[in-house]
Amino acid sequence: MKVSIDKEACIGCGLCASEQPDIFEMDADKAVVKSADVPAGKEDACKATAGNCPVSCIKCE
Repeated sequence: MKVSIDKEACIGCGLCASEQPDIFEMDADKAVVKSADVPAGKEDACKATAGNCPVSCIKCE
């Protein structure tokens, strides 16, 4: 599974980095993906975090 963030849509709330620090981190005022490949066993957690994003800027495919 791949994950990406629409950096223009990101408001920098930090929810994703807080929920999944092994997948996301904060870079200045925006969230970034540590690696486009979601670690094995974290697929459902990644999808849940994407669903929790207040601006829906996380895509898990």
